Amino acid sequence: MLLTVDAGNTNTVFTVFDSEKPMFEARINTDSARMADQYAIVMMDVFKLRGVDKNSIKGAMISSVVPPVTTQIKIAIEDLFDVNALLVGPGIKTGLNIKIDDPSSLGGDLACGAVAAKELYPMPCIVIDMGTIIKVMALDKTGALIGGTLSPGVRLSFESMAEGTAALPLVGADAVINNVIGTNTVDCIRSGVLNGVGAMLDGLIARFEKELGSPCTVVTTGGNAAIIKPYCERDFEVNPHLVSQGLRIIHKKNALHL
Repeated sequence: MLLTVDAGNTNTVFTVFDSEKPMFEARINTDSARMADQYAIVMMDVFKLRGVDKNSIKGAMISSVVPPVTTQIKIAIEDLFDVNALLVGPGIKTGLNIKIDDPSSLGGDLACGAVAAKELYPMPCIVIDMGTIIKVMALDKTGALIGGTLSPGVRLSFESMAEGTAALPLVGADAVINNVIGTNTVDCIRSGVLNGVGAMLDGLIARFEKELGSPCTVVTTGGNAAIIKPYCERDFEVNPHLVSQGLRIIHKKNALHL
C-alpha cells in the first residue's frame, strides 16, 4: 500500500492507496508548530481508527506548500512506517512538460493535479483546485502545463470581509443560497462570495477556452469544489482525489529508482 500526503496551507490530507484505489482519506489542520512525533501520533491514531496495519505501507509520497511542515511529516512517516518518503520537487520525475516562466516555482500540489489530469482526462484540460487559494491551470492539447491564475479562496474571501470591516460578521458556506439577491446581511455576504466565485470560474473557463482555441475538459478538486459547483453554470467533474492520484502516479514513475 502507498501513503500519499498533500500538505496545504489550511489542511493536510493523508490518503492510503491499495494499488490504484484509494482505501481511505484523512484530513487534519496544517499546523507549522506540530512536531514529527505529534504527526506520527496523529497518523497512528488514524490507522487504528481505519483498522489498517501500519506495516502494510510500503511507500510514501509527499507534496507540501508549507516548508516547516514538510520536514516534520517526512520524519514522522519514515520513523513510523520505515519507508523512504519521497518529496515532489527537484530530482523527482513527473512526466509533465512545464511551460511556465520558472518551472521551479510550480507548487507541488499544482504539479500533482496536472499529472493526474493528464493521465485521467482528455486534453486540453482546465484543472481547478479550490483550497485556500483558487488555482486554475491550463493544460494544452499535448498535456503541457502552460500557466493559469491564482485567486483568493472561499474561506479567505469570507475572512477578509470580516477582518477588513468594522460591522460585517464572519460567515461561512454552511448554508445553501437559493437566490442571488440577498435580503439580509448574512445572505448578501454568502451570496456575494459563493455566486461571485461561481461566476468567476464560469468566466475564467470561457476565457481559457478562447485563449486555448478549443473546448476543454474541466475538472475540479479541493475542499470547496463540491460546494461551489451548484453556483456555476458551466458543468464540470469534481474529483476529490485528484492531487492524491497525482502523488500516486508520480510515486509509480519514481519507484523503480528507490
